Amino acid sequence: MTPEEKLNIETRAVELLRTVFDPEIPVDIYSLGLIYRIEVTDDAVLQIDMTLTAPNCPAADFLVEDARFKLESIAGVKSVEINIVFEPEWTKDMMSEEAKLDLGFL
Repeated sequence: MTPEEKLNIETRAVELLRTVFDPEIPVDIYSLGLIYRIEVTDDAVLQIDMTLTAPNCPAADFLVEDARFKLESIAGVKSVEINIVFEPEWTKDMMSEEAKLDLGFL
């Protein structure tokens, strides 16, 4: 897989992650800062490290499955691995300026 192909997949992944919303928060998971890593391996596996706003997030399964379903639609991706991580711990500072504005933090 060429570097250009990987970049195209990563760019498309960001576009799709911006369509995944926590049902309780009107901001997408990418803008919330929940996505820590997006990487495409040489054998076309899309690897995502993401966190949750809280370890006991009731929407965790929904968010992961919604993201997986959308990411698996990307042309050229053989499989999607979503790893839930809690290091570093998520804070409001990880949100985009737009997300902070939407949620009234600015």
